[in-house]
Amino acid sequence: MGYMNTAPIPPSADEPRWLTAEEQRVWRSYIEAATLLEDHLDRQLQRDAGMQHVYYGLLVKLAESPRRRLRMTELARYAKITRSRLSHAIARLEKNGWVRREDCPSDKRGQFAILTDEGYEVLRRTAPGHVDAVRQAVFDRLTPEQQKSLGEIMRIVAEGLQPSEAGADLPWLR
Repeated sequence: MGYMNTAPIPPSADEPRWLTAEEQRVWRSYIEAATLLEDHLDRQLQRDAGMQHVYYGLLVKLAESPRRRLRMTELARYAKITRSRLSHAIARLEKNGWVRREDCPSDKRGQFAILTDEGYEVLRRTAPGHVDAVRQAVFDRLTPEQQKSLGEIMRIVAEGLQPSEAGADLPWLR
């Protein structure tokens, strides 16, 4: 059945609000583009630095943080991934010498992830190629007006998906 009901009869109160043909077209275009873009960026980063896109994002966030360090819980929140997945990613980045962990002195269970000088250098070398890949894949294909619209649309979608209630089922809390 997919995302839409092709029958011309109006839905009953118990039936889902199926996507219209136009909504279906937009949704499938989004899914295809998001999948292709993530694959494109992953391949570029694997080729240029031997890392996944999600790992690059972690290094960037650490580089942007004061003293190139961030609590693991904050890093998981930023990356929108489970703590388990983050722990695995940080272990891989540690193995490469790009990140190190340090215990939090004020919280015995807490840890910091810290970008090493070597990790910063990898990021510095990799960033130009990554920015070029993003620019070619997205921004060079859009007019300035389309870029602005895309940014506004994605902000609205992201804000609508950010749970604000306490106890929300969030990946970075698992």
